[in-house]
Amino acid sequence: MQKKYSLLLIIAICSIILIGSFIWIRYFENENDQLNSTEVKEYQGQDLSSITEFRENSIKGPQHIDEEDYILTITSSKGNITYAYDDALTKHKKYKKVVTLHCVEGWSVTILWEGILVNDLIQELGVDADTKIVIFRAVDGYSTSLPMDFIIENDVIIAYKMNNVTLSPDRGFPFQLVAESKWGYKWIKWITQIELSNDENFRGFYESRGFSNDADINE
Repeated sequence: MQKKYSLLLIIAICSIILIGSFIWIRYFENENDQLNSTEVKEYQGQDLSSITEFRENSIKGPQHIDEEDYILTITSSKGNITYAYDDALTKHKKYKKVVTLHCVEGWSVTILWEGILVNDLIQELGVDADTKIVIFRAVDGYSTSLPMDFIIENDVIIAYKMNNVTLSPDRGFPFQLVAESKWGYKWIKWITQIELSNDENFRGFYESRGFSNDADINE
């Protein structure tokens, strides 16, 4: 009988230790998640704008995309490839850069962006020699484009983080284009498709409504 009680006591103690260890591990995982989601205010000595300083001006309001259902499609005359959200992030190197977004409405924000090179994504599919532009489309029907040469020469990224915080739905989750030196209407959010094209006459949502297709902030 005494041996039976001793065995039960040992089992109870082991169970307590296992449960305690699980709680302890989850606690530190949550702590790490909180630390990783802390917004940074400066980067390499440069002051950053707050992520709350953006103004909502999308064509249909913030879009809410389910991470588990999300698919990013890259298309060209060669065919297409698709990425789930996690696949896009784990299969490609991430880059950080501080870039200022200038809106035609008169406001601007300087943000630390982290994301994937557009060129890395499209090179996996293969780029035709006659590809002139890259068209970006969003879940809300918005679209815009950039010249292929501009994307390569400027290391253009699609961002999944800003100021060390994962994009929220109102900021374009899962991906926003960082179209540096271009006006804000080129910074498409909620990207679902990237298309390689030779149609230099293509015009995006605002460009087809009279906005400059070049969108250079210095012009």
